[in-house]
Amino acid sequence: MSISIYHILGLILAVALIETVGILSVRKVKNANDFNTGGGRAGTWVVAGAIIGTLVGGQSTVGTAQLAFSFGISAWWFTLGMALGCVALAIGYVVPLRHSGSTTLLEIVRKEYGRKAEMTGSVLCSLGMFISIIAQVLSAAALLMTLFNIPFWVSAVISAIIMTLYVVFGGLWSAGIGGVVKIILLCLSALAAGVIVLVLSKGYTGLIDSIKGILLHTDIQLVDGLNTVGDVNAKYQNIFARGISKDAGSCLSVILGVLSTQTYAQAIWSGRSDSVARRGAMISALISIPIGFACVMVGMYMRAHYITIEELNALNIIGKDIPEDIGIMTSSAQAFPMFVTNHMPKFIGGLVLGTLLITIIIGGSGLTLGASTILVKDVFKPKNNLAVSRLTIVGIQILAFVVASSFSGRYINDLGFLSMGLRTTATFVPLTLALFFPGRFKPKWVFFSIIFGTACLIFGEFVSLPVDSIYVGLLGSILCCLLGLKNDKIRN
Repeated sequence: MSISIYHILGLILAVALIETVGILSVRKVKNANDFNTGGGRAGTWVVAGAIIGTLVGGQSTVGTAQLAFSFGISAWWFTLGMALGCVALAIGYVVPLRHSGSTTLLEIVRKEYGRKAEMTGSVLCSLGMFISIIAQVLSAAALLMTLFNIPFWVSAVISAIIMTLYVVFGGLWSAGIGGVVKIILLCLSALAAGVIVLVLSKGYTGLIDSIKGILLHTDIQLVDGLNTVGDVNAKYQNIFARGISKDAGSCLSVILGVLSTQTYAQAIWSGRSDSVARRGAMISALISIPIGFACVMVGMYMRAHYITIEELNALNIIGKDIPEDIGIMTSSAQAFPMFVTNHMPKFIGGLVLGTLLITIIIGGSGLTLGASTILVKDVFKPKNNLAVSRLTIVGIQILAFVVASSFSGRYINDLGFLSMGLRTTATFVPLTLALFFPGRFKPKWVFFSIIFGTACLIFGEFVSLPVDSIYVGLLGSILCCLLGLKNDKIRN
């Protein structure tokens, strides 16, 4: 891997651009309402920017490429789920959210089901978002480690500081306006990466043939356990490579997680009209699909030409060497950044590296803003919301850096799916019932559903079940609510 002055220059310029946007956005922030929802004055592209700015982050780029390295096209489920979630948000939730008279999702829950439901949901939803923030820190750390060959803890510290500086000044305006810049840069970067993969591989068929070559016709076959063409196809060309329950459940987690996340609701509330908010959500859906596909292609290309240190060590143990033309990565999380540095033109690669870091920064920043809004509005309830919001953002990022160290061996997207699942069990069912079926369910049972559904999800994560844990958590939440369904006699 060779880092040139062009790579560094592109990275610095891109980060400087986005940090400048964040700092200049402070001029639009006069009060806490401006900070959290943009004062309800945003246009279509700012709404889309706020959604994409957070939604398409490290999990959608670095994480998707990492998962594609190991499981092929099934890694596309995260961004497909994002797109479907945005469509559901636009069609079903924009109008009721905007007409709810609330500024947080859990405030809507409180109005219908009481303070206990709000507090419990706030804490659990914030925990889910915090896990996703950790994934963003891991993604940024993988990028910085690849570029500068620095220890993980140093790259994680730098990542957390940049995210904090970005959002702590401008809040929603930073996420929205910066997201517009990000949309432009990210689309160009993803398009360039996808095209280069297909050119280098001589098309999709050539890409698959290259994967078969490295996995079936080298000694890597001895440690990867893939023995036939059918084995490779089942793992890399199967949209359900990790099992229908696992992959479909992961997609469902993301769809419902989008509907249950404060950050995306804040973007909807920031729009100056219902139609503006709806268009912003639909644009976000359309943009996320090709970006995800390009990242999948990058991950598969890296599988065809690289192995990890772990695979190399396994080969050394059995006395086998690797061909000279096969590269080595410290971790599969480095798939995307190493593709950029090693296989793209240097100047374009520099711009892409900067865009990739921006993507992760805005994603982590937007989630941090959403988590801090929930904690400040629904839990802390201070007199000086703006000051406490900024202090909470700093505290979240410090904690994210500390916790991220223990997750460095996990798939980044697995953390993303878990995060979305927690947001779903804590928020989705109570929120949906409050918006569409007010007065139909007893508050105490809805409160129990938040706890029981989350407990079922966590149980499913630690026990080998035949179905994805999101189904267990969602079923537990729904069953609790049904036990509290009021009959006509009670309502009258």
